[in-house]
Amino acid sequence: MGVLGHSSRMDFSLTEDQRLFSDSVQGFAERYLAEGALARAHAGTFPWDIAKLMAEHGLLGITIAEADGGQGGDLMDAIIATERIASVCPRSADVLQFGSFGPIRVLAEYGSDEQKSRVLAKLLAGEALIAVAMTESDAGSAVTDLRTTATPDGDGFRINGSKVFTSHGPEADFFLTYVRFGPGVGGIGSVLIERAADGFSNGKPTRYMSGDEWTPLFFDNLYVGPENVLLGEGGFKKQIAGFNVERMGNAARSLALGQFAFDVAREHALTRQQFGRPLCEFQGLQWKFADMKMQLDAARLLLYRAATNADKSFPDASETAIAKAYCNRAGFDAANEAMQILGGAGYSQDSLIEYCFRRTRGWMIAGGSVEILKNRIAEGIFDRRFSQRPPKSS
Repeated sequence: MGVLGHSSRMDFSLTEDQRLFSDSVQGFAERYLAEGALARAHAGTFPWDIAKLMAEHGLLGITIAEADGGQGGDLMDAIIATERIASVCPRSADVLQFGSFGPIRVLAEYGSDEQKSRVLAKLLAGEALIAVAMTESDAGSAVTDLRTTATPDGDGFRINGSKVFTSHGPEADFFLTYVRFGPGVGGIGSVLIERAADGFSNGKPTRYMSGDEWTPLFFDNLYVGPENVLLGEGGFKKQIAGFNVERMGNAARSLALGQFAFDVAREHALTRQQFGRPLCEFQGLQWKFADMKMQLDAARLLLYRAATNADKSFPDASETAIAKAYCNRAGFDAANEAMQILGGAGYSQDSLIEYCFRRTRGWMIAGGSVEILKNRIAEGIFDRRFSQRPPKSS
């Protein structure tokens, strides 16, 4: 069969360097994170102690260039770390999200040297937290409908508007805030807003099903100097390209928590006896595990494809959408089935299964809902845009 028949085998295993890194992170997790994993899951606050510990061990800024103070790794490295950390302490995977996948990547990619020195350095040291302030009450999936304005004032801008559903909103020190410099999609860009800025305030906190809290963010004639403009007018497409990295982190955590739930349920099925035999001997449960295994394996391959094809740049939008939508579903289904298999023990807060269930459910909404992602996937299939807006009257 010529060349194809001779050397067309694809290697789906980790490289030697990746295996060594995976083992190293697993060792870190078992040494430092196993104790207190359940308490962290129910604390409802960002684990600052874990952030500083990860910074000390080179686990923050995995995807950030060494020249910018990061580790110089790629998305696969960050995904491997997420899986290994979550296998011991699901909550601590959130620290990797903020340190390698979230708005920190957009800042590292597009920020000025001064912004990196002033803000990025604190984030990589685990001393500060950055959140993306994107969603508004009338601009969720339709994010381009946002109304928060940036009006010129001298060398800077006055920001007026509000944001909702901002993850880490009550605790973040900096907010990468989507604003409107002018009309249309081309008028959207972003600024860095500090919590201590005059004109910034939080509304009443509301608790998510996950246990985390969010608060409305209000900007009342808040002044942003030129040193805090990240992407000016016309920067929306760059921001969304960077946001695909955040979606990869969402997908990685969905997969990792689903795998955690699967592993706990598997151990339970091997050791728990009913009617005089282990649960794993009942065919009904065997089929549940087979379905979970197929979903998780498929999700991992889709996630790894998007990550490896991205190399050290931003991932492809279509491959990211496919990976996130599938990982969201697989992670939630595994957590849901694991809860059913463990029965009352899984439904109890004495187990991390119900925590995984709650978190994976939220990620099907956050970072682009599964339904919106399917719209994006369809656009790739047909190579055209499908507007969700009603047609304009003639």
